[in-house]
Amino acid sequence: MSDERDIAQLAKGGRTNIAGFVLRLVARLPFLFIAGHIYGAALVGRFALAVVVVELAALIATLGLKRGLAQALASTSRPHAHVVWDGMMVAGIVSLIASAVLWTFPQVMYANTRVTGLDGYLPLIILAVAWSDVSLAALAYRHNVKAAVTARAIVEPWTISVAAWLFSYFTIKDGLVLSYVASMIAALIASIVPFVRSYGLPRGWSPHVSELFALARSNVPLAGADALEWSMRNVDRFILGLLFAPKIVGIYYMAQQVATLPGKLKTSFDPILGPVITRSLAEGDRDAVAHQVRQVAFWIMAAQAGLALMGSIPAASVMAVLGPQFVAGSASLAFLLIAEVLASPGATCESALVYIARHRNLAISMATLGFQMGFSVVLVLAMRRLGWPVAWQAAGPAVALMTALGIMSIIKARLLSHLLSAPVSPFRPALAGAALVAAMLGAAATHLLPLSSGWRLAITLPLIAGSYIGLLWRFAFAPADRALFARVPRAEEATLPNEGGMTR
Repeated sequence: MSDERDIAQLAKGGRTNIAGFVLRLVARLPFLFIAGHIYGAALVGRFALAVVVVELAALIATLGLKRGLAQALASTSRPHAHVVWDGMMVAGIVSLIASAVLWTFPQVMYANTRVTGLDGYLPLIILAVAWSDVSLAALAYRHNVKAAVTARAIVEPWTISVAAWLFSYFTIKDGLVLSYVASMIAALIASIVPFVRSYGLPRGWSPHVSELFALARSNVPLAGADALEWSMRNVDRFILGLLFAPKIVGIYYMAQQVATLPGKLKTSFDPILGPVITRSLAEGDRDAVAHQVRQVAFWIMAAQAGLALMGSIPAASVMAVLGPQFVAGSASLAFLLIAEVLASPGATCESALVYIARHRNLAISMATLGFQMGFSVVLVLAMRRLGWPVAWQAAGPAVALMTALGIMSIIKARLLSHLLSAPVSPFRPALAGAALVAAMLGAAATHLLPLSSGWRLAITLPLIAGSYIGLLWRFAFAPADRALFARVPRAEEATLPNEGGMTR
């Protein structure tokens, strides 16, 4: 019964956050359209290189608290408000250090381009990104999912879209940077307000310096896992920045932004999957953990496979919507979408591995990142030597990412299965069958219809989605899977029951 309640809780949290994912998708597309049509590939590429460094610094500044805060709260006798404000203080100190370093050496953010205008001020936003992440992690511990949906799926993407359009009237050069800063400030406000309402101000709080350092030290494996996972999804951009002009990076970035939207589905389950797993581990119920991982991994893989089919088969038409110059990123888009599907089992297994085998999980991620970086460079240089077109050379890092994530998923799934003495693989033959049929129908429609990109998408996307979902529902879904779609919650229900049974 406990396991059934956990699956039901995961389904309810998943419904809420999938609704948030849809909102994020709808809100993010206008930004990509504006960036592509107004700012152009070169400025987008330059912006992408700067953001990759800033977001890495913000991630490191959280010191693993995005996943480690729940464990710290579950094992403390101190008031929870004091613990979370300790975390905010740690994140704040490290953020300020990171900002000072990048302020002093801004060239790190802009690779082989010149630093001018407002470029050097971008690192000041690191604090806002880190505090927003820690605030949402604290709220997730109390099963408040609505705050994350509001901040990440509504406030942040809509702010960057509207700001990018408005700033384009005043400064094309700095418009993307300013819109990013505006979106992060807005997301911080949307995160910190519910955080303060939930935990309150730290009355009677005094920072525990020794505990702060102990918390930081114990979170090193978690922080490392977060940083490595993030790096695997973004180091390709950095490599491209070293080997190609900003325009090529911009084209790849747009493909990456489209492809990583399905990847947000995994993070849709993070706020509730972590607490459910930690509770099952505390109870010693390893079969339940395996069931939870297997179930959520299947949900994510099934959804990502459908989105990958819809994005990769008509890839040229999808990229053409962002601007004619971005069609060159079609191959990169296809490989990146497949990479997201292959990554989902490993990413879900990691939700448990970070608690029961954190050092081995970290070692696997480090080895995978090293392989990915080396393979990316080898592929690009090999294609360059063979005289392949630049568009295919630029897809080399996407191929390397796809290969690395596939290998990592297999290794992490086998490790977790061994530790739990239970299967964790989400693969079902019916899933592959549904994907194959949908792919054949989509490919036939894409190549046989002599239509413009817009009309081709209007026909192909519903055909792929309809055939895939219909076959999946009929042949691959069990009753537990259908629970995910039992009822989409209303906005006022976008929170989960807390441990005491009350709603927040």
